[in-house]
Amino acid sequence: MGGRCSKYSVCWCHSYFKNSALESPDHEDGAKAEQGAVPSFREYGLAELQAATSGFSSDNIVSEHGEKAPNIVFRGRPATGDATIAVKRFNKSAWPDARQFLEEARDVGQLRSEWLANLIGCCCEGDERLLVAEFMPHETLAKHLFHWDTQPMRWAMRIRVALHLAQALEYCSGKGRALYHDLNAYRVLFDKDGNPRLSCFGLMKNSRDGKSFSTNLAFTPPEYLSTGRVTPESVIYSFGTLLLDLLTGKHIPPSHALDLIREKNFVVLMDSCLEGHFSNDDGTELVRLASRCLQQEPRERPNPKSLVTALTALQKETEVPSNVLMDIAPETHQDESPAQSLALTPLGEACYRLDLTAIHEMLEKAGYKDDEGVANELSFQMWTDQMQETLNSKKRGDAAFRNKDFPAAIDSYTQFIESGTMVSPTVLARRCLCYLLTNKQQPALGDAMQAQVISPEWPTALYLQAAALLTLKMDSDALEILKEGTSLEALRNGSGRGTVL
Repeated sequence: MGGRCSKYSVCWCHSYFKNSALESPDHEDGAKAEQGAVPSFREYGLAELQAATSGFSSDNIVSEHGEKAPNIVFRGRPATGDATIAVKRFNKSAWPDARQFLEEARDVGQLRSEWLANLIGCCCEGDERLLVAEFMPHETLAKHLFHWDTQPMRWAMRIRVALHLAQALEYCSGKGRALYHDLNAYRVLFDKDGNPRLSCFGLMKNSRDGKSFSTNLAFTPPEYLSTGRVTPESVIYSFGTLLLDLLTGKHIPPSHALDLIREKNFVVLMDSCLEGHFSNDDGTELVRLASRCLQQEPRERPNPKSLVTALTALQKETEVPSNVLMDIAPETHQDESPAQSLALTPLGEACYRLDLTAIHEMLEKAGYKDDEGVANELSFQMWTDQMQETLNSKKRGDAAFRNKDFPAAIDSYTQFIESGTMVSPTVLARRCLCYLLTNKQQPALGDAMQAQVISPEWPTALYLQAAALLTLKMDSDALEILKEGTSLEALRNGSGRGTVL
């Protein structure tokens, strides 16, 4: 194990602190998000999001969420081992009022629906304004409609997308969030199962976050050009442009489409890739629905509820999963905890999830029982004032550790270790945790490895190594160490040596 040290390099640090949920999510009105499946909305720390995105690395920028500079979306993986997240970082000039930003984010964060890429958190520190949402791994509707690689989107999937979007708008409207800014094909995302979701970012009210609609006036609701205000009817107009996208496989101006509709020139309007894959009646009905949404007079446009009713009647192949219609490989469950495949002890699980508070409680409770049998041969001559000071430094370290004064604990434990008169894997384990709690990941890893050198059959040392590796974003190495620790613990228990934490 000692030879592994040379391959490690310092990565972005994980800043630990306790976060609490603000409120429980809403699961009413047919929004079938499973209880507990979507995390409750909470406030993140900036250091936590920096760590999750490797310092907002350009390698983690994703276009899947349809955001363009200066407001950029990053893929992030929390150090807690939770599912991948999408982090939207605003331009510094956006949301100058911190209170307004937090209130708006909290309101949107209470929505929970299977038709939304739900907002699960935010961050407001200094000039930084960030939103955190569920990550959707299978790109945007724009990608699948306009830039497909192997096959065009099937008709059954196109009308399923339309229905899910209408359901999302109906759900949001019922929750008092009828306004959606810049609804377009880049705002429609696909989750791990290939199901379409509407990005929650468009529900945030902020006139400084770019424009409420596309800068291309050909796609802008006519009333917005005169008033500059977004209304529920404006959102329906934008929904109509999305229906045109689905019908044509192109992003064509509504005025041109309406001319073709009036001339009943459906052949030119429809996507040629769909020829022979839908009935004329279904095509005509979807064209009729699009034209209703694009009416010049806002009051003549349908509401979300009537859209849901009309689109439900058009659904095809309802028994076929979306991932099959989208030709997406089945989900591999990369976000599953190893606890589901490894019989981790509470300490092993806490180290995997980087629950540093739980680790502290367990190490404190365990005391020094695992130091039994560690050789500490001392000659009579070593019982001197220096030896007494060494023992006193350990006692001071234990007191600071118990009182959660981690910098003081590091200083005292360091005095004990550097004296060289005694060895203690438990002291190293405790100092390792203190290092993790004070954002010193590399020294933490060194202590955990040294503890294993002193006590090679001690699983706790391996579990702490895994925790340090996870904070260094070395996930695959951490999982290997967790497996080693689990195997070692199984051998210890099988030989009757008792159970480690």
